[in-house]
Amino acid sequence: MKKMIYVSFVFFVILSYYSCSTNNESANNENTDTITSASHKLVWNDEFNYEGLPDSNKWSYDIEGNSWNWGNNELQNYTKARKENAYVDGEYLHISAIKEIWEGKNYTSARLITKGKGDWLYGRFEVRAKLPSGKGIWPAIWMLPTNWTYGGWPASGEIDIMEHVGYMPDSIFASAHTESYNHSIGTNKTKGIYIADCESEFHTYIVEWDEKEYRAYVDSTLYFTFKNEGTGYKEWPYDKRFHLLLNVAVGGNWGAVEGIDNEIFPQEMLVDFVRVYQ
Repeated sequence: MKKMIYVSFVFFVILSYYSCSTNNESANNENTDTITSASHKLVWNDEFNYEGLPDSNKWSYDIEGNSWNWGNNELQNYTKARKENAYVDGEYLHISAIKEIWEGKNYTSARLITKGKGDWLYGRFEVRAKLPSGKGIWPAIWMLPTNWTYGGWPASGEIDIMEHVGYMPDSIFASAHTESYNHSIGTNKTKGIYIADCESEFHTYIVEWDEKEYRAYVDSTLYFTFKNEGTGYKEWPYDKRFHLLLNVAVGGNWGAVEGIDNEIFPQEMLVDFVRVYQ
């Protein structure tokens, strides 16, 4: 979910998915040891063991981009504190995309953020989720800078822990976006992994981030690494605090590449837990 239009994004995603890694990126589809909770302290979490709206001490609602379609030609309006689009049932967080007319658009959904309530420099970030399905759906688990120190997108960076598009039901993607590396200039760093049951089973989507690199995993499988080249913020803006975002978009320049199946709605992303270790 980007703050700029996905210019030629699909081409580069597919190229990255099926090609060899670049010198800034590595993939490894074998099980790999990761940082464990024994070596790091749990500093923030939501286990969703309550009922009602998401905990307001931990989550806010981002609706600022509704008027300009979030820069991606998305078709939903995100709503604020509306149980139909975001609620907790005592076990899971539900983020629901619904086909309904709402403030001039034909779909609603939710975009939850931890900004100002959970902001971190480095750590291990775990989100266990089951993803929505169907053409036109575009869920994401990702991170944005809290203060935008180096300027607007993409200069201050973006970390995509998990992106999924419904027309590719067996694929998950992780990406890095910086001033030097982003899809708008054809240099984006993206890697995909085959997860056949991501829409029917829960998986844990993980980023481990330190001053040298960040690594993306599905469960215990490492498949994307983005390294600090030591050349400055244009390549590595990841020395500032970032916050988490969870959302389900409808349509958009990537999500609607093969159209939208209106028979699939409502669709929801279920989140079992969110945990941050440092």
